[in-house]
Order: sequence, then structure tokens, then C-alpha cells
Amino acid sequence: MARRLRKGKGGAEPTRLFYASDIHGSEVTYRKFLRAATFYEVDALVFGGDLMGKLLIPIVRDAGGTFRARLQGQNHHLTTAEQLADFKKNLDTLGFYWFECDPEEYLTYEGNQDRIDEKFDELAKERLADWVVLAEERLAGTHVRAYLCGGNDDTDAVLKALDEAPQDRVVNCENLVVPLDDDHVLVTIGYSTPTPWETPRERTDPEIASVIQKLMADVPDATRAVFNFHCPPLDSSLDTCLKLDASVWPPKPLIENGQPIEYGAGSQSVTDALEGYQPVVGLHGHIHESRGQARFGRTPAFNPGSEYGEGVLRGIIVAVQGGEVVGHQFTSG
Repeated sequence: MARRLRKGKGGAEPTRLFYASDIHGSEVTYRKFLRAATFYEVDALVFGGDLMGKLLIPIVRDAGGTFRARLQGQNHHLTTAEQLADFKKNLDTLGFYWFECDPEEYLTYEGNQDRIDEKFDELAKERLADWVVLAEERLAGTHVRAYLCGGNDDTDAVLKALDEAPQDRVVNCENLVVPLDDDHVLVTIGYSTPTPWETPRERTDPEIASVIQKLMADVPDATRAVFNFHCPPLDSSLDTCLKLDASVWPPKPLIENGQPIEYGAGSQSVTDALEGYQPVVGLHGHIHESRGQARFGRTPAFNPGSEYGEGVLRGIIVAVQGGEVVGHQFTSG
């Protein structure tokens, strides 16, 4: 059974949060995220951005009831219902969107980027709306809420699904200050600094700093704030990744002396906020390979990393009480 919410000052139990980020449309990983509420007996599920998948895969009908598709550079000829079901299941785990079509319809997409983008957003929004409904169903009758937001890879059009479905257990916390318990608030920002991939919701560091300042004006006590910032702090070890050559498409790793170059891709404004406001904790994602922790004065900061494409949910349990982190544990499964 999930722990009942009995929070506040003066000896109350800690509030236990489960945080994960960057699941990029993966059905398996999202369902694990919802199951974490009861499995880890937490009081809140906090998501750190990048809900949407990355690819759209058409599955084309051929003669005789067979299908063909192309995935990750390989052609797939699906001759049985079992093969088709397994292929779709694999796409769902990878977080890719798919649709069946006949050859004539497929030709209407070929070379038509606007039509492809329209279909992509349609299916992405449909999946996100289904996820909101699923969260409401799974968390009904509990005290647990799921706090969801977008990241740099998500589009504003698709994120509207967070507001359009009836909600009780799901909270769209994007660019908002919302209560976590009687003593703590959640401050959420889903933007990242510019990337070589030119994703939909990138902002300059000064722009992110401006959003932070605006939100913090509504926080009465910064030492009781939990920062849910998609972008990690700059050069913190939570943001280390390969440096890419943005002059080619797709961007490729830069090589020096035969070795790929690594660098910090985080945000200086996030670093400044952690150092200046000294919140309870910083929860971050964005850089999948930089699982770890750092400290900024009294404030710990975490990035649980991501392996969504393998169907693995990486996360972290954080217990907060009286403006402090009283326990944490990285998870993977």
C-alpha cells in the first residue's frame, strides 16, 4: 500500500518523491513510472520533461495481408499477425509512433514534411492524452499525484493534452509553482539551453534565468522549494555528453586525438539558481548518460539518467522533510 499523505512541520513523516525524466514516448517506461507510486510507496510522482517520442514509422500494407516497414536502417517484411504485433510492441517500447497505411496513402507522405509533422503531432498528442487517462485510472483512490511537464523535445501543440483531459491525480506543472505538501512547493521549468538538434523548446541562458526569476517571485521561502528543472546545471557532471558538430546533419561527434570530445551541455542560469536560492533539491534530466549527483552549498542535485529505449526506467526516490533531503536512492528497473 502507498504511504498516506501526512505531511507538514514538526515531526511529520517525510514526503517521498519518485522522480524520472526523458521517457520519450516509451509505453513500457511510462507504465513503470506510474507503477512506481505503489512499488516504492511514494507520495508523489514527479516527471522532468521529454514526454514525446522521436520517430514516426509508417507500416505499409502489401498484397496477401502482409506489411512492410523500415526501422533503424533495416527493412522489415511482416508476414504474420504475430510478427506485426511484435513489431508494434517494439515500436511502443522505443517510443516511436506508428500507423498502418496502404501504398497510395504512404506516397502522400513521401517528401511532404508538413504532412509528416502533422501526423507525428496527431499521434503524439493522442498517446499523451491516453497517458493522462491511464494515470488517472492507476492513481484513482490514492493520495498520489503525478506532476507532468514537457522538455525541450516536446512541442507546445502536443503538450496541450495535459490540460484537455479531465484531471484529478495529474498535475500539469509546466512553468508553475505548485504545492507538494503543507511545507514544500514544486518549481518546474521544461526548457533546455540550445542544442545541435534545434529542438522545439530551447531557450538561451538569459531567457531561462528570466523564467526562474519570475517563478521564484511566487515562492515565499526558497529553502522549501523543490526545483524540477529539465536542464541540469552547467559543468556539474550531471550534464556531461558528447560534443557534436552542428555544421553537418545529422550532427556528429567531434573527435580530437582520436577520441570523442565531451563537454557540459547544461545551463549556467540553473547553476546560479541552485547556488543563489539554495532550494531543498534540484531534480534534472535532459542528458541521458549523466546519471549522478552534485552539490551546491546545502542543496543536492540529481540526474537519474535515461534508458527509455530499452524499456528501463531510471529514477530516484527523494525524501524531503523540513526543507531538507533526509534520504535518497537511485533506482533502475
